[in-house]
This record gives sequence, C-alpha cells and structure tokens, in this order.
Amino acid sequence: MSQASRTRPSGSGTALSEAYDTALLDLDGVVYAGGRAIAHAVDSLGAARDGGMHLAYVTNNALRTPDAVAAHLTELGIPAGPTDVITSAQAVARLMADQLPAGARVLVVGGEGLRVALRERGLVPVESADDDPAAVAQGYGGPDMTWGRLAEAAYAIRRGAPWFASNTDLTIPSARGIAPGNGAAVEVVRIATGAEPQIAGKPLPPMHRETVLRTGAERPLVVGDRLDTDIEGAFNGGVDSLLVLTGVTDAALLLAAGPEHRPTYVDADLRGLLTGQPEVTRAGDRFGCRDWSASVRGEEMVLEGDGDDVFDGLRALCGAAWSYAGDGSCGLDAGKALARLGL
Repeated sequence: MSQASRTRPSGSGTALSEAYDTALLDLDGVVYAGGRAIAHAVDSLGAARDGGMHLAYVTNNALRTPDAVAAHLTELGIPAGPTDVITSAQAVARLMADQLPAGARVLVVGGEGLRVALRERGLVPVESADDDPAAVAQGYGGPDMTWGRLAEAAYAIRRGAPWFASNTDLTIPSARGIAPGNGAAVEVVRIATGAEPQIAGKPLPPMHRETVLRTGAERPLVVGDRLDTDIEGAFNGGVDSLLVLTGVTDAALLLAAGPEHRPTYVDADLRGLLTGQPEVTRAGDRFGCRDWSASVRGEEMVLEGDGDDVFDGLRALCGAAWSYAGDGSCGLDAGKALARLGL
C-alpha cells in the first residue's frame, strides 16, 4: 500500500526490529520526556539493539550537542555515541554551508548544539547583529532564552541577513507538560520582521538528507510521537513509520490525520518495535483488528468488540476514519468509541 493512499495501518508478520535495519528514533516524547526515560523505552531499545537493529536518534531539538545527547542516553541506560545522534542543528548547518562561503559569520539565536554544528561546517558563530553576520541561525535555546536574543535576530534580518531555522515545532514535551518550542520563537521573529526562514528540520527534506547521510540506513523505520514532524517527515522521505502515543499526539488527533500524517504502524510505546503488527481488515464498511471492529454511522464513529489490546481497537478506528476521510481529514465524532478504549 503506497503512503499516498494509506487508508488503514499496515500489519507486519515479523517484529518491526527484524523487518527494518535501522530505527530513526525521535527523542522528546518517544525515548524521554523532561530528561527522564519514558516507560519501557530502555528495555525495548536494548532488546531491539541486541537483536541486530541499528538505533539512530533523530531530534529536531537543536539545543544540545550530539555528545551531550549521547551521554544523556547512556546515563539513562541506553548506550549511545555521538555518531548515533542526528540533530536539526546539523541539518541546518549543512543547509547554510551549502549557501554561504567558508568562514562566514552567523548570528546564533539558540544553544550550544547549534554553535558546534556551525563550527563543524566551517562557519563562525557570532552573538550580535552588529557583528555584520552573513546570516541568522535560529534554534531552540531552552526555557531561559531571553527576549533580547530574538531581538538580535530581528535586527539582523531587517538589515538583510538571510534567516535559517533549525525547525518550527511549536511545542516540546517536558517533565511538567507541553512547553513552547522553537517554532513559537520563530513566530515571534516572523511577526517582528515579516520575513520567512529556510527550515531544515523534520518534516522537511534537509533533515531526511542529513539522517540518511549519517546513518546509511537501507530499510529505515521512523519512530515518533508527532504527526506534523516525525510522521510527515517519513511520508516526505518515502519511508515507513511507527507512531507511539507517549508524546504530543493523542488518539483523537490520530483519527483526524490527513494522508501525510498517517503512520504505517501505531502502538502504545516502544515495545511496539519488538512485536509484529496485526492486520486491519475490511469487510464492506467495517474495519476489523482482531477482536475489535469499527465503522461509521451517520456523523459518528462506532466501535464494537471487547479485545484485550485497546490498540487493536484504535487501529480498527483508524481504518474507518481514514477510509471515510480519503484525501482529507476526518472530522467525525469519535468520543464514545475512544472512551470505550480509555484513550
């Protein structure tokens, strides 16, 4: 089934860790949240790695360096080296180096991860719009980034400097909930300048290019929690994806997904890497997944059955919702059906 025509999640007769050679794992909301490992992440990734799957960590968060991310993962019990980490800072640095002369000065509005990535590409980070920067690079600077940093970006852009952004995620998961992400700060600069940045991170091609170049993956599986970055990035790259519901996407958003936001597989968490995936079948207007079946009646989605795995029920509902919506987004009422599943 092509991604463009996906009307239900796919099945897999073998564990996903065996069907794909490389897992391209998002970090925030998938492996950890607020710096703490998400339930089942450590054991699941260890089992996948021991079974021969290559694990690569692909994040839109440009704040930390690959060394720092790898050290954090190792502390959590997930052995990793800096070459296992691909960041949007690296993607935007390559994008800028392709357009700027070697040694060009770049105004950095972000964290150390962005500065290190720019230096690796032969660019020189500077801190002020008065340093005559050739361009502006903006990435997530953490919760303590000041308003003055955004002002520096605005000054330089209004003076004619081209603007690059590592990513435009509006939110980022934290230990206390959902916090503003780099996309929120990009919007502030956009409002102040009227300019539009070149964007490198997921779901856009520069990030996919960076990931493929650094991992050499032949049969990659994108694993993420966000429809508009992880899953859309997989769609744009023509590769399969696994959505886990441990981050910002909930079941209702999944059912409403348009074609570019529909994952190949759906599971609760990273334990989904270690198992096969059940088939979603269709009989007329009914979609079944093991002991559950879903259909559309009027303006409401209806779920029947009583299986042990509520995610089988969600998969069946995806089939009904996505088929009904076709190339659009499903706006049917799924409240009662999801309540039955506790989702």
